Amino acid sequence: MKVNENVALVGNKVVLVPYKKHHVVKYHEWMKSPSLQQLTASEPLTLDEEYEMQESWAKDESKLTFIILCLSKWRELCKSRIQNSTQETFNNQDDVGAMVGDINVYMHEQDAEISVMVAETNCQKLGFGTEACHLMMQYVISVLKVEKFVAKIDAENIPSLKLFQDKLGFKVTAECNVFGEVTLQLDTKQQNYKEKLNLQNYDQFLLGTCT
Repeated sequence: MKVNENVALVGNKVVLVPYKKHHVVKYHEWMKSPSLQQLTASEPLTLDEEYEMQESWAKDESKLTFIILCLSKWRELCKSRIQNSTQETFNNQDDVGAMVGDINVYMHEQDAEISVMVAETNCQKLGFGTEACHLMMQYVISVLKVEKFVAKIDAENIPSLKLFQDKLGFKVTAECNVFGEVTLQLDTKQQNYKEKLNLQNYDQFLLGTCT
């Protein structure tokens, strides 16, 4: 999606940056994992196919994708380029070294389907997925003006189900035994969800020349 091609969202624990070509190799390594393929309902791709997919996602106006970076790791890697306490420069290698996962939104006519993956095992169960979802949802609400979210999760993906139900307030609306999939929904307008978002620690930066 073009709207986020030069946007970074910064929270307390994570930075969300647009999915670019320099992220593809590490993303491809993640997706070689059979367990991640199962949990994300993904098919294995070649590296060339992964590059093609990244390019198509960047142009697809129905798909919004960010790479999740560990904020502390990213600061550590790029500290020599920090200009001051409120302005930071982004570097491709810093991005790759701090990558922990990705988060996506598929825009439908009346709602946004959200999915999140924390691929680095040492970064799981640290609240990265929760904060990434908060940042993404607030961005979609404020920029794309969509307030209803849907998540479709593998029935065996217990961590994701707990994240969306316990941390984000989604409610189960359907279970498909044939495909082993659980559908959850959240209407942020009806449930006053915006009051729960950690907006005081939400910042947005323009990446400018980042490619």
